[in-house]
Amino acid sequence: MSRIYIIASLLFFGYLFNSCNSSNENKETITIGFSQSIDNDLWRKSMDHAMEVETSLHPNAKLIIYNADRKVKKQIQDVEKMIQQNMDVIIIAPYESDSIVPVIEKANRKGIPVIIVDRKVNTLNYTAFLGADNVEVGKLAGKQIVSLSKGKGTVVEIRGEIVTYPGIERSKGLQQILDKYPGIQKISIDADDFNSPKSNFVRLLDSLPSIDYVFGFNDLIAYNAWKIAKEKRPNNKIKFIGVDGLNGTNGGVEFVKEGVLTGTILYPTGGAEAIKLALKIKNKEIVPKINKLNTTLIDTLNAEIMSSQFDKISLQQSDIENQQHFIKEQLQKYSSQSNLLKALIVLSLVIFLFAIHSIYSRIIISRKKKELELTNAKIISQRNEIEKFADEIKRSNEVRLNFFTGLSHEFKTPLTLIMSSTESLMEEEKIRDSKLIEEMKLIYKNSNRLLRLINQLLDFRKVEEQKFTLQASKTNIYDFTNEVMINFKAEAARRNIDFQLSCKNQNLELFIDRNLMDKVYFNLLSNAFKFTPDNGKINISIVENQDNTVKISFKDSGIGIPDNELSNVFQPFFKASNNSKNSSGIGLHLSKEFVFLHHGAIDLKSKQGSEFVITLLKGNNHLANDEIVENIENKNIAQNIITDHLELESEVENFNLAADSEKHSILIIEDNSDLVAFLQAKLSKEYTVYTSDGSDAIEKAIEIIPDIIICDINLVDKDGYEISKALKKDLRSSHIPIIILTAQSSKEAVLKGLQSGVDQYLTKPFSLSILKQSLSSLLFNREKLRYYYTNNIYRVEPESRFGNPEQTFITKMNEIIQGNVENPKFSVEDLADKMSVSRVQLYRKVKAIMGINISDHINNIKLEKAAELLKLNEMNISEIAYSLGFSSPNYFSTAFKNKFGVSPKEYKTSL
Repeated sequence: MSRIYIIASLLFFGYLFNSCNSSNENKETITIGFSQSIDNDLWRKSMDHAMEVETSLHPNAKLIIYNADRKVKKQIQDVEKMIQQNMDVIIIAPYESDSIVPVIEKANRKGIPVIIVDRKVNTLNYTAFLGADNVEVGKLAGKQIVSLSKGKGTVVEIRGEIVTYPGIERSKGLQQILDKYPGIQKISIDADDFNSPKSNFVRLLDSLPSIDYVFGFNDLIAYNAWKIAKEKRPNNKIKFIGVDGLNGTNGGVEFVKEGVLTGTILYPTGGAEAIKLALKIKNKEIVPKINKLNTTLIDTLNAEIMSSQFDKISLQQSDIENQQHFIKEQLQKYSSQSNLLKALIVLSLVIFLFAIHSIYSRIIISRKKKELELTNAKIISQRNEIEKFADEIKRSNEVRLNFFTGLSHEFKTPLTLIMSSTESLMEEEKIRDSKLIEEMKLIYKNSNRLLRLINQLLDFRKVEEQKFTLQASKTNIYDFTNEVMINFKAEAARRNIDFQLSCKNQNLELFIDRNLMDKVYFNLLSNAFKFTPDNGKINISIVENQDNTVKISFKDSGIGIPDNELSNVFQPFFKASNNSKNSSGIGLHLSKEFVFLHHGAIDLKSKQGSEFVITLLKGNNHLANDEIVENIENKNIAQNIITDHLELESEVENFNLAADSEKHSILIIEDNSDLVAFLQAKLSKEYTVYTSDGSDAIEKAIEIIPDIIICDINLVDKDGYEISKALKKDLRSSHIPIIILTAQSSKEAVLKGLQSGVDQYLTKPFSLSILKQSLSSLLFNREKLRYYYTNNIYRVEPESRFGNPEQTFITKMNEIIQGNVENPKFSVEDLADKMSVSRVQLYRKVKAIMGINISDHINNIKLEKAAELLKLNEMNISEIAYSLGFSSPNYFSTAFKNKFGVSPKEYKTSL
């Protein structure tokens, strides 16, 4: 018996020790309180259920749900109770946005994290917000209506019974889409008792003969509206769209499958996500302030798939609950067996039996936990599939946007032809002195306006992708403002508008990106002139403040903007209700983004007109190093920025090509036949023009060795970057100047072009006069280089400041000639062979670089050698002539005199 007692004692203390260890291993319990605003609808019940399921997956988490039952006071009392109980995290689904604010801020002051779900509140003193983007919900509904209606029809919007943030934002999102389609009429009503014969929807059906679409702010509203419409008009063809997208009986997905609803917007409850967020906050992980849940449209195309996915998730959640219930039962059994084991510790047999049962229970629990982990993995896999599906939709949208951006770029080539032809015609005396000049100016002005609109669309895309980099330089803001105002002076004079600039400090300098700020000025002034009546006033004022800021004000006496719409002015695609004029709706949005890039602000006041105020900081301490550039001229060399100013230069200083014995040659590499024909017509008087569509560009350039090349980027075979790089690397063509002429104007495109070795980068639409000046300047620079080469035959070194492939070419050629200068049989063919080029290519290369033919160059080197030999006085004139390969001493003497001005004999005598 003593042995039994000893064994029993050992087992008893071992059990107690193990129990202590197990108890010590238990994690601290996290208490989460949730205040639910409503508990009697399917969506709210789904949220509660999702929270409970997610909590069950975390043994150390405890969830307590309070139901306010649509009573604000009750919800406030519930939150007060949670604060008194010192909950670890409080989750609130607010019923109203204002009344709940004080108690939220009280919890925040006490250091209790607060998570707001579904509806927003009028304070920022909470830890995190979780909910779907209700504006996007409205937009999805609007997009489906537009897709089905083809831009025409009548839409009835049935809102909830009270005005809430989700309802306001859904209506806003729907309105933003429908505003683009004047053919769609929208009618808004509030949801009430649908069973009443005097309900809003019943009266609307009786009064309105034609209703095409009904958008209910939840699936139940949409379903009730469908029932009434079915009773009133059995043969109606009204399409109903709801929100929530719940699965199961009376759920939106089921209604879509049955054909009751045309579509429903999936509006996630976020229950599971709220619990995860609460646990992250408790574990002191960094979480975003705003956490948006993804929404998507469920229609007849994907309803079956979504229903199947939801069924799988529901089934898996049910399995999880069963497993959790089973685990609890097992734990309860284990607890009772443990207590019984302690009571019957003296009975070794009973202890032994209970120990075996306990081990067995643990094995079962372990297996069930593994099964639960597998189930969780399946749920995660299903969730990943849904996210993958959403990513595919996102990529599809990205492809459409890229197509739109590419198409905008393509607009620039035909616009180039219009503007360049118009500019060329305006320079003709016959047109300039006729009545047609006004119409030509009108064409040019409106073409320029179209260009600005295209550039705005491209800028909008860049802003979305955050591709803009500030390039700020020190600028006299008074002079800059005056330069922009010049473009509007004629319009102001024509309409008798008092257009003034006031600035006390005309020497004030600010660091600004002139290109971006030019666009901001043009947008604000264009709007001012658009909405200011004739005989009105537009005033720009620049004021320095004592807080190291400068305010630039644009004030007009126009129609102004309604007070309730001021906050929306800078939103993309916004159009004020009192605006009857056509506009893109993105100008002010871009202006705001460009000012923000300057670390400034832009505000709007509207009283007896509109006043936009830009606030910028003085100095450059607020800018990063890569946002500051050295002072540059107002005109960018790399890009041709064209404005509405029609005072074109009548004369351009061109390099005098007519004085040459023959025309310079140009190779135009462009696949647009109209643009090629235009350039041929405008340049053929001064140049010999060759063309290529890009398929044979490199071969043709090497064959003809033109004096200069004009090249597009988007071509049929290789792009312009590849062609430029290949030609600049080839020794036969590396000396040829290349001008890139393209519609791509981004910083990345210009940088890539310069890295490819191009000499100048011009964007379409381009000014013909600037193109001609660029051609002349590059050829003139080539002439200066020729002069250097021809006057420094023996001083051309690869390390010189002109270091480039031409240096290597000339150095190698001179070394070969000097090495064979005393070889009478050495010929041009031999030199070409040693240089690995053809005789024709060698001739053209040397002619292009040095301006003389290869034979003359060889003779010059021989004559330089002859002068050295004459100085040595070791050979007579005849011997020197024959040793250097001259046919006779007389020919040698003539050539020597032509170069040095004296005969060999006189030269020798003078030494």
